[in-house]
Order: sequence, then C-alpha cells, then structure tokens
Amino acid sequence: MKCYETVWEIFNQCPNNQMRDVFIDEVETGDTDEFLKNKFKGKEISWEKAVQPDGTIIYDIMASGIRQRYSFTEIR
Repeated sequence: MKCYETVWEIFNQCPNNQMRDVFIDEVETGDTDEFLKNKFKGKEISWEKAVQPDGTIIYDIMASGIRQRYSFTEIR
C-alpha cells in the first residue's frame, strides 16, 4: 500500500462566500478510486480524475450536489 497526504476541500455553496472547508490527513491505500468510493458510500457521486506531472492525483467531485476536491500526494 502507498501512503498519501490528502487534502479534502469542500466548496461553499453560497455565491458571495469564497471560503471552503479544508481537511488534511494521511491515508494508506492501494487504490485511490476505491478509497473515495468507500469515503462517499451511500451518496450520489461523480468525479473527474487528473494526474499531475509530479504524481499528485486530483479528483474534482460532485457528491450529493456538493462540489468537492480530493488531492492525493504520495509521501512514502
């Protein structure tokens, strides 16, 4: 399994508020897609996945109508 630093951003739905909730954590997983499926289990979810040149994996997510972003950066 790989160890990742994750950044989970939940974007504010209010039109004049640019703030967002940001959570930083470390997780071990062999499959980032599977990790997100379990994280959002029971919710209606879709995502777009992009891999950056440095290897960071970024998911732009819609989960039950809320826009979110999950970034995975390998640390070990």
